[in-house]
Amino acid sequence: MNDGSTSGELADSLRTLLSRLSPGDRLPSSRELIKEYRVGPATVARAIAALAAEGAVVTRPGSGTYVAQRTRLHDEAAAVDTDWQTVALTDRAVDTHLMAEPLGPSPAGTITMDGGYVHRSLQPTRALSAALARAARRPDAWDRAPAGGLPELRTVFAHIIGGSVAPEDVLVTAGGQSALSIAFRAIAGPGSPVLVESPTYPRALAAARAAGLRPVPVPLDADGVRPDLLADAFAMTGARLLYCQPTYQNPTGTVLAPERRSQILDVARASGAFVIEDDFARHLGHGGPVPRPLVADDRDGTVVHVTSLTKPAAPSLRIGALVARGPVMERMRAVRLVDDFFVTRPLQEAALEVLSSPSWERHVRSLGTALRERCGMLAAAITQEIPGAALAGLPTGGLHLWVRLPPGVDDTVLTNAARQRGVAVSAGSRYFATEPPAAHLRVGFAATADHAELTEGARRLGAALADLGPRQE
Repeated sequence: MNDGSTSGELADSLRTLLSRLSPGDRLPSSRELIKEYRVGPATVARAIAALAAEGAVVTRPGSGTYVAQRTRLHDEAAAVDTDWQTVALTDRAVDTHLMAEPLGPSPAGTITMDGGYVHRSLQPTRALSAALARAARRPDAWDRAPAGGLPELRTVFAHIIGGSVAPEDVLVTAGGQSALSIAFRAIAGPGSPVLVESPTYPRALAAARAAGLRPVPVPLDADGVRPDLLADAFAMTGARLLYCQPTYQNPTGTVLAPERRSQILDVARASGAFVIEDDFARHLGHGGPVPRPLVADDRDGTVVHVTSLTKPAAPSLRIGALVARGPVMERMRAVRLVDDFFVTRPLQEAALEVLSSPSWERHVRSLGTALRERCGMLAAAITQEIPGAALAGLPTGGLHLWVRLPPGVDDTVLTNAARQRGVAVSAGSRYFATEPPAAHLRVGFAATADHAELTEGARRLGAALADLGPRQE
């Protein structure tokens, strides 16, 4: 083949070569092809690209070009070989095990007790649908929204939070998870430690690690995070950031004791550190008084507050907010502009209408009553079906029970066995930044259809435990 040969002619020659090779065989290198066929590098590159588009070869950057598993042209059933991505992606901080459901989607008929959202019957679906329909009909519905969020929605969030929080202290986000991601990246640099409650929310751990941070666990007790151990952790690690959930903590349901609230802030101020307050459960109380947010009493800019409407409303109402004062807010606004500019306007308008309606308070009250009933029913059922299990108290808010398993029971093994029995629960080991001190399950009571499903789910969980046979003490 001379220098004037086309890439098409070279591709034809290579197809003949492919017919003599087996799937997985390596083709000659580009240098060898250039020498053998007396063509230029660009001609080789175009020919290989044409064969790859046909599915005849697979290119692996840094390794070479290989015969595809099936060389028939346009064979849509051919398997895709993505092994090259393992090399190209190298090491990444995103923890896919924490972000993804470890066992995949639940089979049909599975009772859902591992979810973090309320069942459709507990959602204000009619109000949400009507509000979104009206928002979409507004003349400015599809205009660009302000980067910080609609002023009226920021005002409502500021009013809900209370204290001295002003609308200009509020940044509207696409839900709580987005807010956490923004805050972690804005406050601490890659490689920095971040103190976290132990146990804590797994996807907060994942967001912190994706930002390049190193989670350092600080134990909880019945009154929340321990100030003495928190002070030690700040001193030993030099951390400048604490992530905590003072109200109805996920997964334990713990509420930070009143006397500890000021202690936690004092320790953080003395360490020159920020506190990210994840207040996801503000609207998930079970009927009693809900503590004020830490940020409402913070006048030094120590607290960065995260809130969301997703949990008490519906999974797809991806509206949340960050609240902060000082340069940290400017930093977070900059990060959000890099991410997505702004939250879609119709969704903000719908959220504003829902929050501003008297029906929202009625919904929160009725939801609290339903959650309290479900919580008590599930606690009684677990006590009956799993002798030896211990509840970390009966929570006064939130969506879950934190269950310590009997000695000798592996939480991951039991979770798998429960799935086989048709009930989905969460293994407690996912909620620890390091080794868990004991085996736990997080069992939800909000995602099931009704009370009957709750009790049946507990029965299936007990049966799954029995399937494991005698425990190894």
